[in-house]
Amino acid sequence: MPAKVYSAAVIGIKAQPIEVEVDLGPGLHNFNIVGLADKAVNEAKDRVSSAIKNSGAVAPLRQNRKITVNLAPADLKKEGSIYDLAIAIGYLLCSNQIKNFSTKNKLFLGELALDGSLRPVAGVLPSVLMAKNKFEEVILPAKNAKEAAVVKGIKIIGCKDLKEVVEYLEGKKEINSIVEENLENFGGENYSVDFSDIKGQKQAKRALEIAAAGGHNILMIGSPGSGKSMLAKALPSILPKMSLNEAIEVTKIHSVCGLTSEDNPLIVLRPYRSPHHTASKVALVGGGSWPKPGEISLAHRGVLFMDELPEFNRDVLESLRQPLEEGEITVSRVQGSLTFPARFILVAAMNPCPCGYYGDPEKECRCAPGEILRYQKKISGPLLDRIDIQVELPRVKYDDLKSEEKSESSVQIREWIEKAREIQKERFLSLNKEIYTNSEMTSKEAEEFCQLEKEAEALLKKAIESFYLSARSYYKILKVARTIADLDNSENIKSEHVAEALHYRIKTEN
Repeated sequence: MPAKVYSAAVIGIKAQPIEVEVDLGPGLHNFNIVGLADKAVNEAKDRVSSAIKNSGAVAPLRQNRKITVNLAPADLKKEGSIYDLAIAIGYLLCSNQIKNFSTKNKLFLGELALDGSLRPVAGVLPSVLMAKNKFEEVILPAKNAKEAAVVKGIKIIGCKDLKEVVEYLEGKKEINSIVEENLENFGGENYSVDFSDIKGQKQAKRALEIAAAGGHNILMIGSPGSGKSMLAKALPSILPKMSLNEAIEVTKIHSVCGLTSEDNPLIVLRPYRSPHHTASKVALVGGGSWPKPGEISLAHRGVLFMDELPEFNRDVLESLRQPLEEGEITVSRVQGSLTFPARFILVAAMNPCPCGYYGDPEKECRCAPGEILRYQKKISGPLLDRIDIQVELPRVKYDDLKSEEKSESSVQIREWIEKAREIQKERFLSLNKEIYTNSEMTSKEAEEFCQLEKEAEALLKKAIESFYLSARSYYKILKVARTIADLDNSENIKSEHVAEALHYRIKTEN
């Protein structure tokens, strides 16, 4: 009689249950795994055999019988070592080396070492979220237990090795379910740069404050050493803390990529990703033969910093159009399409020219006009159109460097931003979908929630007609002005709010 136990397969950032069926038949020894398994899954035969032998049971290699393992559904590709534990338990059941137990309510996850110990695997959080509505308990490696315990309402059993799993299933050993309290306190706060550490650059700080409050994308242009990278690193320190739902959403993506740890099972600090300009398109947006999230998804609900923006390949930059507009990226392959979340704040930085000193009042630019034009043309109009705020950074003066005047700390600025975010949260309560910031509004929602005073409307109309702004630019300005008004605690958008939003936008259009 075949044995059937359950495991899980992670597709994109979602999981679905996998039936692991094990059957023993007469004949010469043969151990075969079917069900569209990749090489890592097929190699489970040797890992499982050694783990069973070293756990004190009779291994498959010592029996002259035909062993068939089927991973169903058979048309779904299986990858990785997550099925090792389920295959081992299925074999022990089928060969009557373990007492029968109800397999319908248990999910098994984990990789087996040759000595029978359990190693942690990637994709645990999506698997447990799926299991919550289908199973009663999840049995998995002890090092994955804290991550799994983030999900409430399901029993989490963390085990050190295969022998401990068998003893638990047979009732010989009692293992308490892992329960994590105070999930929001995981990780603590540890930012490398505080806003008070940055000298000068008041306009850039103000622009980043607006970007953080409304979730707007920002481009900083300045000569080398003007503080672009430091400002970008400081941005996460003023972003509001993530809600539990946001933290789980972010942790799911990092879990699939194997970036969670036993010490910090729940990611509570907003992600900060800074890919090098040599990064490939797949590394940035995700993909591969077994599609995985890229840098833009790992930056979900956080910051994606792209330094030296024109140095990125053109096709890499153009691939950002969809996620900047829609907050997600769709990766299409022959087998199908996967959609990964990618709602991040883009912080881009670039020099005004190849040498970096075009327009600098104190240092002469060495570039020819043609070189400057070619350099700036590397950033296409459609991509610039999707960046809400553009700010120019002047050279930091000596007096600013030596000034003892302390600017506002990140903690102070975050308080203002959290108040603005609360205003936005209340504003969007009437909508039947999750919107956290003004930048996420559709054009229809922007028309509804961005009420302009008469003077502000006249100013915006004049700017659109004078500078030939696109429809997208109109709504971008409207959303930025709404954020500035929220920071000012103003119900309606005033002319000064529109004027400031235009100041950050018109440069990108000309």
